[in-house]
Parts: sequence; structure tokens; C-alpha cells
Amino acid sequence: MKRIIAALLLAISSLSVPALAANSVEAGAPPEVAANAPDRHVVVPGDTLWGIARTFLKDPFRWNELWQINPDQIKNPHRIYPGQVIVLDRSGAQPRLRIEGEGEPAMEKLPPRIRETSLAQQIPAIPQQAIEPFLIRPLVVDEVAVDTAPRIVAVQDGRVLAGNGDTIYAVNLDKAGGKKWQIYRPGVALKDPDTGEVLGYSAEVVGSAVLLREGDPAALRITASKNEIGKGDQLAPEPKSDIFSYPLHPPKKPISARIVGIAGDAPNAGRYSVILISRGRADGVELGDVLALYRPGETMTDRHKGVVRDLATPEERFGLIYVFRVFDRISYALIMESDRPAGQGDVVRTP
Repeated sequence: MKRIIAALLLAISSLSVPALAANSVEAGAPPEVAANAPDRHVVVPGDTLWGIARTFLKDPFRWNELWQINPDQIKNPHRIYPGQVIVLDRSGAQPRLRIEGEGEPAMEKLPPRIRETSLAQQIPAIPQQAIEPFLIRPLVVDEVAVDTAPRIVAVQDGRVLAGNGDTIYAVNLDKAGGKKWQIYRPGVALKDPDTGEVLGYSAEVVGSAVLLREGDPAALRITASKNEIGKGDQLAPEPKSDIFSYPLHPPKKPISARIVGIAGDAPNAGRYSVILISRGRADGVELGDVLALYRPGETMTDRHKGVVRDLATPEERFGLIYVFRVFDRISYALIMESDRPAGQGDVVRTP
């Protein structure tokens, strides 16, 4: 399964991407329209909010700024549906985006080759297939959770190991956790590259279980297992996987982080690769945040006519990432655009 996912991400990452701006967005500057932006775009199944935003804007994460100029047209700029026609209105002092028509959004009949899609199926913010395997399986736990998380204390019939369909017994199960649980094993420490502080521990999800009976210990039935499960393995509530409600926007506060991991243990990451960054919920990171990738500057020694100076080249922006899962001190993000491979230690900042 891991090989299939890796192959999918590698294939997607080979797609060409537009060149990226070398500098951050100038504070207070209005959103800049893309060089070849069309006057209108018919939304079709398979579109993403990011893709449409990139069609119209140089910086796609500033999408909602053009909608805010026209708030009566559509209440939520992140809810776009197949069949709607998005128009770039250039008639005013500043361009704006709107849905074609007045009142209810006008609908354009799709070509016969495209299957009719219900309006309830709004387009996602980013390609679902790129992050779907990571919405539930990746897990980061902090040091407190490692010590206090629910854990398996016994397997049915006194066995040592359990598999799919077996009953297990766990202590410290929080009733607020619901019926569905992940089973995991803590892994390596994830450290802040700048301070050396342990931000959390990666965890291998080895299976899932459903609650059968509350108590201490509580009884659960294993519904899926990737590896053999046994005493000492820990549990966490299974998160919901819903990417449709994730808007794209710059962070609400300045964020400065570094890449601390790459999914799949690859040495480098390209477009549509999943990375881990060294900031999370406690640092103000939110779902849908768009951050910029920077390559750290290089230090050098300049010797000229007997004068020796230590110099450093400036950081260079080379990509954009989209945060799709947030833990307390660590976040998962998808590389949306990249001019070069990203690696551990690269800088992540507010664009």
C-alpha cells in the first residue's frame, strides 16, 4: 500500500508548475491578477479551489480578498460547485470575482461528456487523492500522551497478540472519545531544528477498533490491523476525514517554522508531497493555512584585497504549502507548488 501511495504522489509531483515569486507578498498590496487570467471559468467536477484560484490570481491564497469586495454575491468564497460560472470583473478600480448572474448562482449546462453532479458536492480546496491516505493514518503524540494515553492491557483468551476481529481490553479510555479508535505505537521524537526541543513523537498506526463495552478496562473489537497488536499498544480517537470545509488563506498571525519530516521517509519532497512542519495549534497554525517555503541562505567568506568578511546569501522563496492536519506542536502540509525539491530544515513562513 505504501508503495502505491508513493508512486501516486511521485507521478503527481512530476506535473509542471508555474514559476513562483521570489519575495513575500508586500504588506497592504492588493491581490495581483494572474498574467493569463481568463474573464470567466465554468466549474466542472475535478476542479479544486486552489486550481481555480491559481487560474485567476498570482497568489492563490489571497482568493477570498477578491470575494470580500463583493460580499452580497456569495456568502462563503470557499463553497464553489460544479456548473457555476466564475467571472473576473475588471470594470472597477480593483478587479473582483463573482458568480455569473444575480440572486441565485447562475448555472451553465455542462458538456454531455461530463456526468451531471449534485450541487451538494462542492469542490474541495486541494486534490483529495493527494492527502486522503494522510487524513487519518498520520499521528503525532506529545510526551504527556505517551505516558497517559489509553493502552491495551489484555487480549481475549489470554493471548499475547491480536488481529482483525479479536477483542482487546484497554484502560484510561475517555468516554468523550467516541466509538471508533486508532491503535498506535509511539515512534521517533520530532525535534525543533532551531532549539532541539521535542515537539512530539511520530506514531505508527497499526490498526483500528470499535468500542464494545465501556469500563476500566473497556472492551473493543479490532476492525482493521496492519500489524499484530498486543499489550502496551496505545489508542487515540479516530479523527474525521473531511477536506471540503478547509478554506485556503494566509495564517492569521506570523508563522515561522521548519520542515521536520517528509512522509514516506523520502530524502526530498516535491509538488504534492506531504511534509511535517515544526509549528502547530499552540503556535497559531490552522487548517487551510498557506505558507511559503524558503531555502535558508548560505554563509560564505569573502576575501578581497586583504579584507575578510563573513557574508550570507538571502533566503529564497521557492514554493507554497497547504496545511491540512494540525496537532499541538506539529502540522502536516501538502506542497502545492515548488520550483525545487524541499528537504528537512527548509524554512516555512507566512507568505
